[in-house]
Amino acid sequence: MNRLENKVALVTGGSLGIGQSICTLLAKEGAKVAVTDILDEEGQYLVKEINNTGIAEYWHLDTSNEENVKDVIEKVYKTYGRIDILVNNAGISGVNKPTHEITSEEWDKVMNINVKGVFFCTKYIIPHMKEYKGGSIINMSSIYGIISSTDIPPYHASKGAVSLMTKTDALFYAKDNIRVNSIHPGFIKTPMVNKFLEATGNVDESIKALENLHPLGHMGEPDDIGYGVVYLASDESKFITGSELVIDGGYTAR
Repeated sequence: MNRLENKVALVTGGSLGIGQSICTLLAKEGAKVAVTDILDEEGQYLVKEINNTGIAEYWHLDTSNEENVKDVIEKVYKTYGRIDILVNNAGISGVNKPTHEITSEEWDKVMNINVKGVFFCTKYIIPHMKEYKGGSIINMSSIYGIISSTDIPPYHASKGAVSLMTKTDALFYAKDNIRVNSIHPGFIKTPMVNKFLEATGNVDESIKALENLHPLGHMGEPDDIGYGVVYLASDESKFITGSELVIDGGYTAR
């Protein structure tokens, strides 16, 4: 408890799944949390739950919209007086087609959210972190920012981009005591993964197949990622920047 006392966190894609866990655990550890998403009803419900024991507020945020990003970050800053933690969690999987069948519009939709969204949020939060001479930015990449497979090419490309954006910004802002790290989840039980499983037509068989890809023998839970975010957001990780925290049940060690 209180590992993040007196800190302010902004989380994108915070309404469901991994984002929901991140917001809940950050608040549990004492952070004031700005929950942002395009899923307004779910986000507002989450904030009500958090406010039973912690402090949170909801803002509608489309990370692919630069003006929206700029506006929300300024509102969060004015509300809390500082922003110490940014979790770039918002993302989509996009279409599952071979590269030669993907349209420019389908490709751009994924890049606009998964890559530009990270860029926009980082761009507008850095000046506030520089003002307070420190901060922690945590970018949600994926095991598919490290390895690949024969599906969802735009998603894999976007997560590879996030991985290297993380390292570049870690080098740029180390002098300002702003740490930038990425997290690389394996398959986690979230609405996004559930949608993927349903599309296979045989959910039970697909779950078993996914579980067998992880040496620990099962998929992860959102809190497995949320606790990793808490660590990277806290001062316990003060000597960690430009790193990849892999939380994947051994998937990438095979």
